[in-house]
Amino acid sequence: MTDKDISQDILNRYKKVGSATVWTAVYTLRGIKCHMETVKPLTRGMKIASRARTLRSLPIRPDLREEVITGENAPEYIAMGSCGPGDVLVIDAMNIPFATHLGDVKLLHLLMQKADGVVTDGAIRDLEVVRTYGFAVFGQNQTPTATDCLSVQANVDIQCSGVLVRPGDIIVGDDEGVVVVPKHLALEVLEWVEEHEEAEEYVKKKILAENCPPGKYYPPTDETIKEMRQSQN
Repeated sequence: MTDKDISQDILNRYKKVGSATVWTAVYTLRGIKCHMETVKPLTRGMKIASRARTLRSLPIRPDLREEVITGENAPEYIAMGSCGPGDVLVIDAMNIPFATHLGDVKLLHLLMQKADGVVTDGAIRDLEVVRTYGFAVFGQNQTPTATDCLSVQANVDIQCSGVLVRPGDIIVGDDEGVVVVPKHLALEVLEWVEEHEEAEEYVKKKILAENCPPGKYYPPTDETIKEMRQSQN
């Protein structure tokens, strides 16, 4: 599945499901590490199901600083400029808890691009102002500093909190955390998730109706799913 194949319709369907079930699907189907363990919601109550646009960072060193492009063609602006509705900026800040190079002024670019938000395994400056921009923010921390890393490349394969993120992958984030769905698995994972979320609602009703321990029906088995389908006919 290519980046262009991931339609807004698929993203909208992902927005209706939780990150926990998405993690279960990716892990169950392929055993892929997909949970950004150090990343947490910094704008609680906001959810994303968005295509990844990526920004890679490296540690600061004087010789590298001299080589990195600055100004309007800097890597961070190229990355943010590639975002639009349905996209989220994902930053490799080397999983350094307070590493950041984006605050309220630079992130105006994401606001103007109407992007869905930003995910970083570092920190965000000026968070109280950024929260007023109306997009989702996920990271390790907020910070007053602007140190520890330099933006060096836009829209390349990166890591974020130890998870591989490739441009076009689907990023699902909510109050429970952030998970990555490889773009070539987008539809397979989505169909598994939708069926199992429906099955969980089905078994919850059975548990309450019978007043029995959840273990009688949970987790849903293939037989339970078959029974659910038959009940719908």
